[in-house]
Amino acid sequence: MIASHIPLRFSTGAFILNSGLTKRNIDRDSAGYLQGMAANAFPQVKQLDPEKFGKVLSAVETGLGAALLLPFVPSRLVGLGLAAFSGGLLAMYFRTPEMTEDDDVRPSQQGTPVAKDVWMFGIALALIIDGGRRK
Repeated sequence: MIASHIPLRFSTGAFILNSGLTKRNIDRDSAGYLQGMAANAFPQVKQLDPEKFGKVLSAVETGLGAALLLPFVPSRLVGLGLAAFSGGLLAMYFRTPEMTEDDDVRPSQQGTPVAKDVWMFGIALALIIDGGRRK
């Protein structure tokens, strides 16, 4: 791992790992709410039972967070995982009308918690681009 990747990977990894671990015992109503938001970007998730969706989301977040924290996992690889994850969050943001102002870009008050995740996409791109450099 390149030294400059440590703060990028640690900050996102700890945040995502905590989020995933917090969702381990998510209740059906909370899982259903998250599933409904995700369905705006990915209608296929409606086919899952809300509890199953919550467990899958927890596992994905926990796995990605752990991978970001493990120094032997290549930065380019975790960058690709982070790009997919954060890209999904941004797709949900842009496809949920209540999350943006009338211009469909700037976040509404409801959309700010998701729009801020654009930083994860920027970190993902940095890890992907820089991940091929020699140490």
